[in-house]
Parts: sequence; C-alpha cells; structure tokens
Amino acid sequence: MRKKTRSRSGRRRGISRIDQPSTRTHGWFVRAGFYTRSDGASAPRHRKFFGDVTYGGKRRALKAAAEYLAIVTRVRKKRVRSVRRAAA
Repeated sequence: MRKKTRSRSGRRRGISRIDQPSTRTHGWFVRAGFYTRSDGASAPRHRKFFGDVTYGGKRRALKAAAEYLAIVTRVRKKRVRSVRRAAA
C-alpha cells in the first residue's frame, strides 16, 4: 500500500516567506519578471516586500502579495503579446 503524500498545491511561485527574528523581519517577498543583466547574471524586474505588521497579519500580507503578483504578471503578459503582434 502506497503512502499518501501531501499535494503541493499550496506552493506559491514567485512568493517567498521571510522570518528573521534577529532583524525582526517577518513577511512575504515577491519576485517576478526576471531579466539578464549586462554582467550575465539574472535579476528580478519586479520585487516587493509585504510585512506582516504593515498589512495586519500573516494572511493579509500573503493576500496582498498574491494580488501584487497577479497584477505584475498580467501587465507583463500584455506587453509580451503586444510586442509579438507588432513584430509579426
């Protein structure tokens, strides 16, 4: 009999949790739209931190982070489509 594994549906691509008690930093960090810099390294085009205290708790901060990520990716997809249409 196989052991049931937990699904990974809770994983949020582009959103990371930061808990650093030494600096009293607790919140969610969003990174999206990576690009290649002139030195060959990649870096996120959009990045933003959503602190628990600022947004009124862990869940509200996560909700704000998810909304921001959705907006950034929606805008990014529109730009890519318009560039492809102009090139064709």
